[in-house]
Amino acid sequence: MSIVEPPVNAADVPTWDRSAEFVVIGLGIAGSAAALEAQELGLDVLVIERASGGGGASALSQGIFYFGGGTALQKAVGYDESLDNYRAFMEAMITSPDTEKLDAYIDESVEAFDWLESQGVPFKREAYKEKAVYIRSGEGLLSTCNEKVWPFRDIAKPVMRGHQVSGQGEISGGSVAMNAVLATVKERSVPVIYDAAVTALVIDGDRVVGVKVRKEGTDLFVQATAGVMIAAGSFNLNAEITMKHMPTFATYGKPLGTPQNDGAGLLLGESVGGAERGMHGTVPTASIYPPPQLIKGIIVNSNGERFVTEDAYHGRTAVYTEKQPGHKAFLILDEESFDYPKHGSHIFMDAYESVPEMAAAMKVPAEVLQRTLDDYNTDAENGEDTQFHKHPDWIKVLEPPYAVFDLSIPTSDYHWMSLGGLWTDADSRVLREDGSAIPGLYAAGACTSHLSQDGDEYGSGMSLAGGVIFGRRASRAVAASRS
Repeated sequence: MSIVEPPVNAADVPTWDRSAEFVVIGLGIAGSAAALEAQELGLDVLVIERASGGGGASALSQGIFYFGGGTALQKAVGYDESLDNYRAFMEAMITSPDTEKLDAYIDESVEAFDWLESQGVPFKREAYKEKAVYIRSGEGLLSTCNEKVWPFRDIAKPVMRGHQVSGQGEISGGSVAMNAVLATVKERSVPVIYDAAVTALVIDGDRVVGVKVRKEGTDLFVQATAGVMIAAGSFNLNAEITMKHMPTFATYGKPLGTPQNDGAGLLLGESVGGAERGMHGTVPTASIYPPPQLIKGIIVNSNGERFVTEDAYHGRTAVYTEKQPGHKAFLILDEESFDYPKHGSHIFMDAYESVPEMAAAMKVPAEVLQRTLDDYNTDAENGEDTQFHKHPDWIKVLEPPYAVFDLSIPTSDYHWMSLGGLWTDADSRVLREDGSAIPGLYAAGACTSHLSQDGDEYGSGMSLAGGVIFGRRASRAVAASRS
């Protein structure tokens, strides 16, 4: 049985069991933000959540929100970033953006951070200076993108923009954030139907006017007089969809998410003509750092050649690795730079006294590998990586003995999330293939297509931040449409 049914005509609804102006599907960060904003705007809002409690995949995250342009946290730790600097970086990073959506994301970042803090989400006024994927040491600000990577460091002043929620012990920042936001949902008595799956949209002509809900084996019909918003999460755990659009990571990787990330939101939108965008987009994570000293090594493919700057954001490194022959890559270190990656995603092969011995173990051409090392070492002696422009902080001559980690996708633990989904505009309206908006239908969060096309353009925290911004924008659009 399909998880989503064809739309129901309003004329065929036997009776409306519930009615609200605005119906929100899902209670992760996007749905929660939308519901709270809707209530603030005086909308009669109702949330429908499949699980027994809210949070979704947002609660499983590390709780990083990618904001810039001079947030209170940035200023507190010494970064008084201008919107122009923030915009220059984002426009350089994201190569084919929806300009209006990107502008909205940039322009509302500062206010969105303030909104999170107003919900009781804690951010410690300290910065983590080392290179990290995420942290559990409590600091509230870190670099979670390619801020210091060439050419972006020459386009915009490198600034930390990863706003990480302060975790509590082993509790992740994402869980802390969602606990705070959900506490506000409860405190304000936002109506929520839990343990209920939306199985179909209800339409009147081309307008979405409600939803069909399955709860405890019974079908209910909920009317939405002003709009419906889908915030039902990603399609990461839908094997059919992922194999179609991202076969490498679907085959070898491990999807991030909850059982509810089965693509129901995407399929609901498509059932009434919603278009999809960016379905190939993936953020794979299997970082070589921390410790950051590992960045002083070089990464080569099965031809023995470098193909990416080693100080790139880990998602970028993974995307480039996927494009290499056999999806293979190796990290080469020497005695001074050697250590074990803290996340343990990659297999340590061995230590080698010579390049021919190392090349034989890696099954790469020895003469090419030797030339790659010679060229890199010449650059390192001069303090400049002329091939990939690795930051000078991470350049050093590599000398025997060498150590090798296998970064290949088939042999490493690459956890990943999807970036594709429903096509939406800056007001979170779901769009058809011709670019027209479907009346009464909105979407935000991981069920929508992301600003970033893939891990090459992504920075940790862009998804959660986008959920807050575009969830709240949907509510504003609904409120405006009824006036």
